[in-house]
Amino acid sequence: MSYALSAALQSAVFQHLGNDPALAGIAIHDALPSGTVPPIYVLLGDEDVRDGSDKSGAGALHRFTLSIHSDSAGFSSAKQLASTLCDSLISAPLVLSRGQLIGLWFDRANARRLSDGSRRIELRFRARVEDD
Repeated sequence: MSYALSAALQSAVFQHLGNDPALAGIAIHDALPSGTVPPIYVLLGDEDVRDGSDKSGAGALHRFTLSIHSDSAGFSSAKQLASTLCDSLISAPLVLSRGQLIGLWFDRANARRLSDGSRRIELRFRARVEDD
């Protein structure tokens, strides 16, 4: 398998999160926001892709990150949003424009205070995809 399904997976994740009523009012970005930055937002982040082919067919394993950025003094609101993102994605029946999602799992998270006083939580997920 190749990197061929990366754009389709990213688009499906972006669309799903943008249409989830539980995330209404949360800014979800594919690039750093310009202008006035919202007090809390989600940024689609890094991705690492490896061949995931096996005897059942060609596939790829995508590890991708969603970053929550918050200007709040504490972690509470960012952690609540992280919980909502996890609940939304793990149960999502994502439909890709090419290929199909075999499974999507939470991998790990990292929460940190930044030097400017803001908070960031990075959620990493694993997705297995196969081409049709």
